[in-house]
Amino acid sequence: MRLRALLETDALGLRLLGGEDELDRTVRGVMTTDLRDPSRYLSGGELVLTGLAWHRDPEDSEPFVRILAGAGVAGLAAGEAELGDIPADLVDACRRHRLPLFAVHETVAFATITEHVVRQVSGERAGDLAAVVDRHRRLMTSGPAGGGPEVVLDLLTSDLDLRAWVLSPTGRQIAGAGAPLPARLGAVLAGHHLAATRTGRRAPHRAAVAGTTYSLFPIRNTGRGAVPAARDVRESVLSDWLLAVEADASDWPAARLDLLQGVTQLIAVERDRRDAARTVRRRLAQEVLELVQAGAAPAEIAARLRVAAPVLLPGLGAAPQWQVVVARVDWSTADRAAAAGDIASGPVAQALLEEILVDPAVSGPDSADRIAVAHTGEEAIALVPLPTDPAPEAGEPGDGPAADGGDAEALHGEPGLHADALLASVREPLSAGLADDGRLTLGVSAAVHSAEGLRGALEEARHARRVAAARPGRVCAAGHHELASHVLLLPFVPDDVRRAFTARLLDPLRDYDRRHRAELIETLEAFLDCDGSWTRCAARLHLHVNTLRYRVGRIEQLTGRDLSRLEDKLDFFLALRMS
Repeated sequence: MRLRALLETDALGLRLLGGEDELDRTVRGVMTTDLRDPSRYLSGGELVLTGLAWHRDPEDSEPFVRILAGAGVAGLAAGEAELGDIPADLVDACRRHRLPLFAVHETVAFATITEHVVRQVSGERAGDLAAVVDRHRRLMTSGPAGGGPEVVLDLLTSDLDLRAWVLSPTGRQIAGAGAPLPARLGAVLAGHHLAATRTGRRAPHRAAVAGTTYSLFPIRNTGRGAVPAARDVRESVLSDWLLAVEADASDWPAARLDLLQGVTQLIAVERDRRDAARTVRRRLAQEVLELVQAGAAPAEIAARLRVAAPVLLPGLGAAPQWQVVVARVDWSTADRAAAAGDIASGPVAQALLEEILVDPAVSGPDSADRIAVAHTGEEAIALVPLPTDPAPEAGEPGDGPAADGGDAEALHGEPGLHADALLASVREPLSAGLADDGRLTLGVSAAVHSAEGLRGALEEARHARRVAAARPGRVCAAGHHELASHVLLLPFVPDDVRRAFTARLLDPLRDYDRRHRAELIETLEAFLDCDGSWTRCAARLHLHVNTLRYRVGRIEQLTGRDLSRLEDKLDFFLALRMS
């Protein structure tokens, strides 16, 4: 039954205080509670009845409502017998979390509402119960233990004529029935799902792409270490899988929605199994990371890597190259939860970095068996083995960003991970999940050939991540090559200094261009890009050399600089890069 039907039943005496847009939610049960945290007794879809005995001061409303919204309840009905009028802070909290709120008149017993809901829900389910039970039995029999998510999705196709895919939060296809989902479409659907989840909209989420409608169901991670439903959604939004169904579920009956909910629970079991398989790799990465950070002897680190070789190096041999990737997810502190440090960013970054690195397009077809990511504090750190390069020899002195203050050797043309490639296909969906209060930054080290280089690689990756963090944007990455360039310095120049510097050099040229359409800025960029060569610059701009000399002279006149001097060329170059 729908919430709207309860509101329209006069005998229940319900008065709507908020949530008019959510009245089409389906009610699957009822629960009465005055506990501050009733999450352990909630499974989703309930109408929660409360006498407000838990409400002692205005600060109590926000955590209570957040727990209910996270558990997926259909609505909240608060009795007026205890406090009289419903507290305004409870109304505001429900509005923020898009949770429908009803006031129950003091003359109406909760038992009356409970009996009505149970009677209606039982009657609606009676006709379809046998079919639902049978389908659930078949799904459980043929579920993850009998062939993985593909078997479940095949049953959806054969029984209900539904095409469905399991997607990661980046849009990578994990499982599907029939033809694979195009990668671009998967990213778009993941972006829709993450954006809807962040706004608190109730699943399934509807997405229309290129004339086709999809319904998106969250697949909650239910295993050990999973984020409880009552916690902040930001702790799970970037790691939960989703089920994308090619259909519009907005008018589905409750029985079919129940069936799809059962499907997501079965797939969640498979997710837990895969996470458990990563536990050993995570532990090995954590042990190696602790040795590296503690400054352990290279021989000790190398010995630990040899022990880890059967797990981390299938098919790669015992002495590969290594890269280090550091990731961090930061949330704004605009609300009390974030300010109090309630959001555990380290595990979020760990799950997200594992997902990014497991993509075959990024790390190769067998990357899922080699991903080892640990987290320490707010950072996630990945130790990524790469195929062995015949030169230079492993253990050769000075390879990679050597530890102990040695010169960092840049391995140009080396195989491995590149910062831009890591984020090429995931920037759009992850930006939707980060919304307007989150950031993901990554740093990538150069490849190293021995344990001696790992400490330097870790510091190099951390420095690169800090460079990425200084850039604008929700999802940013930087690589080791940027640490030997002016781009390392520019992001750390204070904004007011940057603005003053560029304005002093470039504003006279912009004003002149605006008045005379002289294209002095374009001319300056081309002149510097051609290393001050009059002939090459004139050819690029399709100008006579004399015309170019006139323009450069005008630039020098307006700015008081001399473009024959290296210092002035450098100032103009930096001003253009910072503008």
